[in-house]
Amino acid sequence: MKTDHIFYRIFKDLPQTFFELWGESPELVNDYRFDSVELKQTAFRIDGVFLPENPENPIYFTEVQFQKDPKIYLRLFSEIFTYLRDNDPALRWRAMIIFRSRSIEPTARQRESVQPFLDSPLVKCIYLNEIEVSETTPLGVQIIQLIVAKKKELLERVTRLIAQVKAQFTDEPSRLQLLNLLETIVLAKLPQMSRQELEAMFGVDDLRKTRFAQELIEEGEQRGEIKGKLQTIPRLLGKGFSVEEIADILQLDIEQVRQFINTLN
Repeated sequence: MKTDHIFYRIFKDLPQTFFELWGESPELVNDYRFDSVELKQTAFRIDGVFLPENPENPIYFTEVQFQKDPKIYLRLFSEIFTYLRDNDPALRWRAMIIFRSRSIEPTARQRESVQPFLDSPLVKCIYLNEIEVSETTPLGVQIIQLIVAKKKELLERVTRLIAQVKAQFTDEPSRLQLLNLLETIVLAKLPQMSRQELEAMFGVDDLRKTRFAQELIEEGEQRGEIKGKLQTIPRLLGKGFSVEEIADILQLDIEQVRQFINTLN
C-alpha cells in the first residue's frame, strides 16, 4: 500500500485535516496552500509542505513514515534547514512526522542528536494506531485512520464514512473526490474486492462515476479496440504481410498477433 500518495491526496483534498491532527483550528487552512518545494542545490523535492499566504506565519512540513528508518529525523531536519538556507533563514517553521506506530520510530539513541527539536513545540509526532476515532471525529482524521484500521473493521467504517460523505457533500465534484479517496484506500487494503462488493458499498450510481469505474470503462474500450484490430489480421495475412509487419501496422505485440493466428488454425 503506497501510503505517501494516499496521505498527500488527503491533505490535498481535505487540507484542514493536517491542522486538525496538529490540534490547531481547521480554519487555519484558509491561510495556507498545500504544495511541494524543491531544494535548489540538491534538486530534491519535499512533497508535503503547507505554504502560508502571510510570510509571517510558519511553514508546515510533513513526513509520512510507515517503515523503520533510523535516519528519518536527520533527513527531515536536513531538508528543512536546506530549504531555510536557500530561501530565508528567518522563516518560521513547524514539522509533523506521521508514523504508522510508535514501534517504528527511531530509538532514543538514534534520535539523541535531534531530541531537543522533538521536545520543542516546533515538531509534532503522530502515531496513527493510537488515534481514537468516533462519529464526532473530523472526517479527514477518520479517513486517515482507515489506513491502519484492521481489515475486519475497515468495511464497516468505510460504509459509515460513505454515508457521511453523501449526506455532508451535496456538491457532486466534492462528493466524488472524497468517494474516490475512500475507494483508493479500500482497494489498496482489499485488492481482491469484487465490483459487486464495491457497488454494494458505494452505490451503483456513485461507483460508476469514480476513478475505478472510469478505468474499467477505458480498459473495456481498449479491449474493444484491440478486438477490432485483431479482426483485420486475416485480411492482412491474405495480402502476404508477415506477423512482424502486421504487428507493426496494427501497433500490437507480436505475441498477440501470433496467438490470434493460432486460433484461426
